[in-house]
Amino acid sequence: MTTFILASGSPRRRDMIASLGIYFTIIKPDIDESQHPSETPLAYVQRLSSAKADAVAGRLSAPATILAADTIVILSADTIGITETGDLLGKPENRLHARDMLTQLRNRPHVVITSFTLLRLGDNPARYADTVQTRVFMRDYTDAEIEAYIATGDPFDKAGGYAIQHNGFMPVSHIEGCYNNVVGLPLCAVKRGLIVVGWDNISASDYCDCPKYIPK
Repeated sequence: MTTFILASGSPRRRDMIASLGIYFTIIKPDIDESQHPSETPLAYVQRLSSAKADAVAGRLSAPATILAADTIVILSADTIGITETGDLLGKPENRLHARDMLTQLRNRPHVVITSFTLLRLGDNPARYADTVQTRVFMRDYTDAEIEAYIATGDPFDKAGGYAIQHNGFMPVSHIEGCYNNVVGLPLCAVKRGLIVVGWDNISASDYCDCPKYIPK
């Protein structure tokens, strides 16, 4: 089996890949993540995923399998499709930005989209990409809860400024779709992709077999 490269510094993605029993090396891609003018959210997240994989591939000289991914949060006044225009919420830059994001998200639905790319380098090269979306419904948390959560420092490395799995805040009331996708990597879809690119010691279901979200 070739070397496995995780093109991400995310501890959530690291933990999920480790759960598959895959030994991996982390190489963080260095790319411009600016959204292009008139680029839809779907096109944007797919381009970043592909560009991250290619950026890491350009630094390698030996056979390897690369996994790159990008996750975005889209907020709109109405239910939206992933090709439509919505407010793209990235990682908050400071406490005020985090407060604004969490206030916007409160008691409303939004869409979390993750696009990932698997790139196999070597004698039998292969490329596989997929995009998964989950609709997330936030609960009506209070201003005091927002402030307490921001004080933990947790929002600042997360798209949308929150973690669904945070035990202290628990901002989500329910979801429609894959839970792991909201955490940062739709592991069910990744497993299917690994089989396609020849990672033959992985088993996968045709359906999402990730943990179900049960609010506490």
